[in-house]
Amino acid sequence: MKLIRFGEFGKEKPGVIIEGKRYDASGFGEDYNEQFFENDGLNRLATWIESNQGILAEVSEEVRLGSCVARPSKIVCIGLNFADHARETGAAIPQEPIIFFKSTTALSGPNDDIIIPRNSVKTDWEVELAFVIGKKAQYVDESEALDYVAGYCLHNDVSEREFQIERGGNWSKGKGCDTFAPMGPFLATQDEIEDINNLKMWLTVNGKTFQNSNTDQLIFKIPTLVSYLSQFMTLLPGDIISTGTPPGVGLGFNPPIYLKEGDVVELGIENLGSSKQVAKNWSRN
Repeated sequence: MKLIRFGEFGKEKPGVIIEGKRYDASGFGEDYNEQFFENDGLNRLATWIESNQGILAEVSEEVRLGSCVARPSKIVCIGLNFADHARETGAAIPQEPIIFFKSTTALSGPNDDIIIPRNSVKTDWEVELAFVIGKKAQYVDESEALDYVAGYCLHNDVSEREFQIERGGNWSKGKGCDTFAPMGPFLATQDEIEDINNLKMWLTVNGKTFQNSNTDQLIFKIPTLVSYLSQFMTLLPGDIISTGTPPGVGLGFNPPIYLKEGDVVELGIENLGSSKQVAKNWSRN
């Protein structure tokens, strides 16, 4: 299945994509949140769709897409998980996964604007493969790790490099600004993806390609990440794990290149769709 959420920000409804068309699944009665995944929601939704296929209302392509999952308990990210990205930032290749968090308030729709924070001059882009936890995970063996994965989605790990690197403390202050986690367009269940370790991924800014890689370049694969993270924290259903970005971020250029108002960021991962964001300066509403 391919799960979407659509509608006004904060009032999204659940939906699905069937044969390339969007359909309203709000009649199922549940959002795609922790309780949904915890209570076998994917299987129950599949049964409901089978029973209602042919009478589901189609959703216009003009309707806004929200994040493909509701706000989770946490968004956990993995840093420097591509060796060539580590080199371009001047960092050592990690011996264990580097963990940081994005605030859940950073979550946004795949085509929503990126709001450049007040006083920011170093807002950057990062195409990433994310996955969603399907059931509570504690001390998981790597051999069983994929049993805990609900599905996969596209994520732009938007980052403010001054806040992240130059302001002291950990990376999270440069990662959790509002709109810094465009997620989707859809969540693809595992059966939709033949080989998660061989998907092309790309990102452009104003039509110029900056990132062009493949998930086969990940240092720490998804089973390793599920097992590793579960040694240090409980992963709850609906939690989002973002696996890291390939080379080509703005920070890696000499001189660095950062987003400015009006820039258009487009990104995609093979079989996980694409998204498009326009950068806009922060203003008080």
